[in-house]
Amino acid sequence: MSHAAVATDHHSDPVVPVEKTPFGITNGKFGMWMFLCQDCMGFVGLFAAYAALRALADKWYDPNEVLGIWFTALMTFVLICSSVTMVLALDACQRDDQRGLKKWLGLTIFGGVFFLGGQVWEYSELLSESWRLPSANNFWASFYALTSFHGLHVLGGVIYLICMWIGASRGKYGAHNSTPIEIVGLYWHFVDLVWILLFTFVYLIAPGPEAKLPMPVAGH
Repeated sequence: MSHAAVATDHHSDPVVPVEKTPFGITNGKFGMWMFLCQDCMGFVGLFAAYAALRALADKWYDPNEVLGIWFTALMTFVLICSSVTMVLALDACQRDDQRGLKKWLGLTIFGGVFFLGGQVWEYSELLSESWRLPSANNFWASFYALTSFHGLHVLGGVIYLICMWIGASRGKYGAHNSTPIEIVGLYWHFVDLVWILLFTFVYLIAPGPEAKLPMPVAGH
């Protein structure tokens, strides 16, 4: 039997490639979409919990006062740019541009590493004072829960991308086999989209003046 693994009978039925699903996409791509759908439920649950805590709270910190908005905006910009480089990596792969593929994958990895480094720095600054610990109140508990859960996804994505870069260095991907690059791109775009939503809701939307939690005295 040939490696194409076709389904036939005595009347020469049409060839049906095994790697295609009934939905007309590869099994790998279908699997990633299924994973992203179930992963989305986890983020929806966290966002719903955040919304409920904030709606029920009498007071809430103004994120513009207690979080490093401008530095996080830079992190966000770099992460968005990494989605662009991911698109360029797939384009290079489909054109059999091996040098371009490795370059754009490398820049995507750099964007993810920069974001993670920024998050570590942000945490180190915030956790240096006791009033910013996760146990301090619901603002900080929900902040760390959401951002760390997303950060783990970025870390997983960076590891995934490094594996793809190693494969690209060995010539595994090209116009003949670009689907793996497309699949990792789906994951990376999902991670970036979730962060845009998280940044908007957690970092940018401030409570009204009457609901603003006062800043603690420095050092307490």
